[in-house]
Amino acid sequence: MVRHSITGVMMAWAALCTAHAQDTTPPQNIQLQQQEIAKGEPARWTQPDTTKAQQERTLRKEIGAALAEAKQACQKGPGAERGACIKEAQATYQRDLANMPQLLVQSQQQSQQPRQQ
Repeated sequence: MVRHSITGVMMAWAALCTAHAQDTTPPQNIQLQQQEIAKGEPARWTQPDTTKAQQERTLRKEIGAALAEAKQACQKGPGAERGACIKEAQATYQRDLANMPQLLVQSQQQSQQPRQQ
């Protein structure tokens, strides 16, 4: 689905950000994630996005999260590179938003293909 289509884009971006920081997840988010995981998997994790609006909302949320993580990584990097890093993060964010229609189509195509294990 949408999560799978953006994974490639996110992985490439994550590889760039990893050079700047090992962990880009803010500590408060880690605590919230651990609390949520302790409660068990929420139903929303396994419910697919069935409408285009749901898919777009999820993709926007993922693109926004990628931007936040990239900015966090930039802040942890060397000061001399921070401005360029944040500029690149913003450019990637804008490209991803502009490519949303294509990403949604790719996601739908991937979800229709049989899964190989």
